[in-house]
Amino acid sequence: MGLSTIIGVIVALVLGVAAGLGGAYYYYQTKLKPVDDQLVANAQAEAERHKREAEADAERLKQAAQAESQQVLNKAQSEVKQMRQEADKAVERRYQDLSRTEERLDKRQINLDNLLAKLEQREQNLNKRQTRIDRRYAEMDKIEEERTAELQRIAAITQEEAREQLLLGVEQEARQDMARVMREVEERAKEEADDRARKYIALAIQRVGSEYVSEATISVVPLPSDEMKGRIIGRNGRNIRAFEMAAGVDVIVDDTPEAVTISCFDPVRREIARRALGQLVIDGRIHPARIEKLLKDAAEQVERDMRKAGEDAAYEANVHGLHPEIVKMLGRLRYRTSYGQNQLDHSVEASKIAAILAAEIGANVEMSKMGGLLHDLGKAMDHDQEGTHAQLGADFAKRFNVPPIVLNAIASHHHEVDQESVEAILVETADAISGARPGARRESMENYIKRIRTLEDIATSFEGVDAAYALQAGREIRIIVKPGLIDDLGAMRLSRDISKTIEDNMQYPGQIQVTVIRETRAVGFAK
Repeated sequence: MGLSTIIGVIVALVLGVAAGLGGAYYYYQTKLKPVDDQLVANAQAEAERHKREAEADAERLKQAAQAESQQVLNKAQSEVKQMRQEADKAVERRYQDLSRTEERLDKRQINLDNLLAKLEQREQNLNKRQTRIDRRYAEMDKIEEERTAELQRIAAITQEEAREQLLLGVEQEARQDMARVMREVEERAKEEADDRARKYIALAIQRVGSEYVSEATISVVPLPSDEMKGRIIGRNGRNIRAFEMAAGVDVIVDDTPEAVTISCFDPVRREIARRALGQLVIDGRIHPARIEKLLKDAAEQVERDMRKAGEDAAYEANVHGLHPEIVKMLGRLRYRTSYGQNQLDHSVEASKIAAILAAEIGANVEMSKMGGLLHDLGKAMDHDQEGTHAQLGADFAKRFNVPPIVLNAIASHHHEVDQESVEAILVETADAISGARPGARRESMENYIKRIRTLEDIATSFEGVDAAYALQAGREIRIIVKPGLIDDLGAMRLSRDISKTIEDNMQYPGQIQVTVIRETRAVGFAK
């Protein structure tokens, strides 16, 4: 209840009391005047009592109004205090926001200052450049003025001299026009070159492309019966050990009916062993002396076959006039593969592709197909000699009067030397086409051969080693040492040192067995 309400109640009570008194007085004057004084006294007492009650009610209402107004005041003060706290918090948050904004503005100002410094530096550089340009323009103006003065000075030259200067100016203009035309022609040629190259390459692949089958590292020798396996092994394994040591292969005698398997990463050794073992099975006389003789005969036969393969390859590629030693070395590629691709077939294919490309672009067809046929000649000898196959092949061919263009094509097809002719570029292109087209190569075969070769090279690098043969797909290596240089204790130490070197320098699955063989033979003849 508000203060104005309390005051209104009090005024109403006072007016009510006054009205009551006035009414009583009027009633007394008009009606009760004849009544005695006792009644008047009673009326006055009653009126006094009503007055006191009205005053008491007014006092209670006043106290209640004061209490309520104090409560309202306290509540208002609490709300004001809470609002002030919230306002302080809002002000604090706003202050923090303003502080962060000020920090961002300071950073932005720093960045702007840096950018302005860079712009000023750039402007200075531009001003310097503009100064240089102005200086050059001034120099050009000066030269032009000097030229004009010179022309004015020589205005009186003879007709022949004027003609020469005029022709010189015309020649310079013609050269500029010619250079512009050449650039336009070159750009058009580059735009058309890709389409023509794709057509030539597709045509070459379509005409000579063929599928290759990756060669395995084993050969199977059929037997007339399983009884022959025992004769191949011999008493206490004498025959099979003698065959494996002499041939450098691994002979696998397992449960396969009527067959034994020859395993070796070197296809030449594997072929020699296969032929010799087949002849031994047919002959029936299997003993160490007979084994050595038939292996020698088989090696000679394989040598003749490789020569025949080289002649057939040269005939198929239509390359004539090669020296017999080159043909013989070329035939050795029959037993060499790269990423599963037979190298002799690859060389013939590269020769045909190079000839087709040369005919399409007007290059020397004969030099191109000879370079394609001989480009990998060094792979027939890189196992036995130091150097890359490109350089080895070029050096070998140089000894037999091969044309210089072909020599450069052989040596440069892997960019080890600079290419000096378009035929060399065609040989490189043909090599890439033959090796990169789908179905030509498989990487695992090449990686396998490299691992086997590395294994044998590590073994032969030690002093006293006569020969080393990797067997069982690289899971075993047999090392034959010179008995005069390595004793029994040295053989044990050598096997341990080779094993440690293999562990430190190679990555391979499983384990590799290192076997060192030391053998002394005494041979006598009874006459």
